[in-house]
Amino acid sequence: MSSDLYVPREHQARIEAKLDRFSVLVCHRRFGKTVLSVNRLIRAARATSRDDWRGAYIAPLYRQAKTVVWDELKRYCGQGLDGCTVKFNESELRADFENGARIRLFGANNPDSLRGMYLDGVVFDEVAQMPLRVWTEVIRPALSDRRGWAMFIGTPRGKNALYEIWEKARLDPDWLAAMYRASETRIIPACELDASAREMSPEEYEQEFECSFTAAIRGAYFGQLLADADREGRVTDVRVDPSMPVHTAWDLGMSDSTSIWFVQARPGGTFAVVDYYEASGEGLDHYAKVLDARGYKYGTHIAPHDIRVRELGTGKSRLEVARSLGIRFDIAANIPIQDGINAVRTILPRCWFDENRCAAGLEALRHYRRSFNDRTADFSAQPLHDWTSHAADGFRYFAVGFRQPESGPRPSRTANNYNPFGGSRVRN
Repeated sequence: MSSDLYVPREHQARIEAKLDRFSVLVCHRRFGKTVLSVNRLIRAARATSRDDWRGAYIAPLYRQAKTVVWDELKRYCGQGLDGCTVKFNESELRADFENGARIRLFGANNPDSLRGMYLDGVVFDEVAQMPLRVWTEVIRPALSDRRGWAMFIGTPRGKNALYEIWEKARLDPDWLAAMYRASETRIIPACELDASAREMSPEEYEQEFECSFTAAIRGAYFGQLLADADREGRVTDVRVDPSMPVHTAWDLGMSDSTSIWFVQARPGGTFAVVDYYEASGEGLDHYAKVLDARGYKYGTHIAPHDIRVRELGTGKSRLEVARSLGIRFDIAANIPIQDGINAVRTILPRCWFDENRCAAGLEALRHYRRSFNDRTADFSAQPLHDWTSHAADGFRYFAVGFRQPESGPRPSRTANNYNPFGGSRVRN
């Protein structure tokens, strides 16, 4: 028998005894949640009677899955253990069991790689760093016909996907929702916790060791400004004024997400942010239909400067493709990212957000943060590129690119009046 075989800690053993089909575990750092979840997948793969059982381990980024989980998966599989040989495919991060079962690692940063498959068991690791739609749009349907199970593990990073899943799980009798704070589990010695508390800010300690969802997000660009908006009642039910144009600002993704903000410029220099939309793996024709479906009277559409770049396959730029679909873009100035972030900070105190239609975009803005440099143990000057980037970039393009027309809104057609024979959704 291998010396690396999994022996659960007391709290891990208790969890294993009560795991449900859907489980969410909010755990402090160094709890052992990754080891626990890897071994649940391995155990399920070995015990299945299906010769086509499929399991997935999903980390926020593919490279995280490879760095954090791949070696652990190989270690605990144990070559030849119990007569079940496991073969490892390094290029696909896949473990193939002799009985036909498979476990594969994925990154949530590429949701399209997860589409079209079926799953019997899935683990989401560090859910707080993922967009919720990876679960709701992609993975939940993949579990349906197989009656598969899902397990969510993570440490809080504000109110995001982990928080939403946690809150729903607490109210659903078919889910297991459990929280494990360092002060309660006593896995980490008290002297070590005391030392950590001295070296970390109170917010960091509460988040990492006491599982606080309300602690400030370290390195966030707009966290305090959006907390001010919440406190001042500017995140609320915002009605669309049908007499005023709705302006849009886009972050156009190629292989990843495209985001669109919908904003009305109100009298007095305030902005009503009335809607937000994001999707991945879609062409511009999809987003043209989204504009139509919203039915707003459109004004200015703002796009990043790289919309002019011609694609190798077609020889056309997305600017030209958009124009053929009736969307005429204004191009945001290509300025340094930090200047754009400062522009967002300038207009956020004048913004009112619809709390429901803009919920996904708001969460991304709250969690948009500077990247952390492990070598210098400090934050870098550049933002972290993750699931929050698309919404933040789109809002940045609005802050940089929108200019209120001097003589009032220019003529505009509603989306529903779009003429496929040369008409326009926007101003001529």
